[in-house]
Amino acid sequence: NEAYFPEDYFEYIIIDEFHHAVTAQYKKIVDYFKPKFLLGLTATPERLDGKNIYELCDYNVPYEITLKEAINKGILVPFHYYGIYDETDYSHLHLVKGRYNEEELTNIYQANTKRFELIYKYYQKYASKQALAFCCSKQHAEMMAKDFNKRGIASVAVYSEGSGEYAMERKEAINKLKQGQIKVIFSVDMFNEGVDIPSVDMVMFLRPTQSPIIFLQQLGRGLRTYQGKKYLNVLDFIGNYVKAGKFISLLTESTTESKRTYVYQEKDLPDDCILDFDMQLIDLFKQMDMKTLTMKEKINNEYFRIKELLEQRPTRVELFTYMEDSIYQYCMSHAKENPFRHYLDFLNDLNELSDDEKAIYKTIGRDFINLIETTDMQKVYKMPILYAFYNQGNIKSAITDEDVLSTWKEFFSKNKNWKDFASDMTYDKYLKITDKQHLAKAKTMPIKYLKASGKGFFVEKENFALALNENLNDIIKNKVFVDNMRDILEYRTIE
Repeated sequence: NEAYFPEDYFEYIIIDEFHHAVTAQYKKIVDYFKPKFLLGLTATPERLDGKNIYELCDYNVPYEITLKEAINKGILVPFHYYGIYDETDYSHLHLVKGRYNEEELTNIYQANTKRFELIYKYYQKYASKQALAFCCSKQHAEMMAKDFNKRGIASVAVYSEGSGEYAMERKEAINKLKQGQIKVIFSVDMFNEGVDIPSVDMVMFLRPTQSPIIFLQQLGRGLRTYQGKKYLNVLDFIGNYVKAGKFISLLTESTTESKRTYVYQEKDLPDDCILDFDMQLIDLFKQMDMKTLTMKEKINNEYFRIKELLEQRPTRVELFTYMEDSIYQYCMSHAKENPFRHYLDFLNDLNELSDDEKAIYKTIGRDFINLIETTDMQKVYKMPILYAFYNQGNIKSAITDEDVLSTWKEFFSKNKNWKDFASDMTYDKYLKITDKQHLAKAKTMPIKYLKASGKGFFVEKENFALALNENLNDIIKNKVFVDNMRDILEYRTIE
């Protein structure tokens, strides 16, 4: 706010947990201040709510490090991961927006004495002085703390607005854990990020993990180095829940979507790490892999998950932003199943087109939309030409040299797009390119290729740099067509 700080008040701004920068509150800060240097720090750049955080920082990534590198360099401690078979039956539970209902989970854990025994047995087996355990609900955290205290292991439950018998405020619980007054903190979503207890020597996953981000964040609570700490024990209690064992691949260098990682080679793991599974789990994973959905079904399910999440039908940009990374990577390497290359066809197959879109779908407008979705772009040169036609939503039927030059220079001055000119291009070199050279490049490359690109949509016209086929004259005034063109250009710019 101008009343407190002028926009250029800070020369240097550092924002931690930068994956939140796509949310409204953070975005206000990022959009308002104009520092000379902005540094974003995050352990989870592929955060589900923030694919386009890269765009916010102009795709500048000065430094990144993988989990394997961080452990090998001694920045984090090694992990000893134990996948423990849990007989609890999840098959009758309901998934809502990709997550299990907390109440249903709590109910199946409630009187599950076999599960209490299992957790206690393995906790004792891999002796711990300071453990952090992740639960599904307040009631679950309370019942676990009660069970452990009954067995003589001092434990507390930490959750928001804690008022139960074993509840303790987070700060106090951390202090007591560090001082050895308690042995285990049973937590509900209070330690995913922003809290560090370097001395923690064990992490226990006591609920189904449905997100790779949360899996890594919760694991990360125990990976901090600490004097005398040689490794972190990780106890993961795995049953027949959806995505069981899916995120274990994050511990190795394997990131494939299709299979769970229970077969790996020593070289895949960071130094001094262990990955160990109960034999029953390997059988369980094989059974579940046989039941897995086809990729087409997964893409369709992902679309409906995102639609429900946003409470509206997603645009291409929104589908890209919220789609799970592994599914997006699959789309990129399988053109036929890639909805971003034929979004109207994809929506039509799912019966998701509006009446107005159905009308456009039956015209050559659909073919033109598909052309700009699929036109080959090894480099971004076609983008500014297409933006010149788009003309902020008032689509032009023909563009002049002046139009081309104006959008061309505007486009290449943004987000370091000028780097696409040449591998050794610098900003100083870019600034020395003359208007005549810019125009010549636009005409000999993208304009020439657009004219040659199928169906004769881009044509020559006297006194103009390039024109649209006159058959499109009425269609370019249609709102649905305009919205689709904008969405494609935004998506392909980010992509």
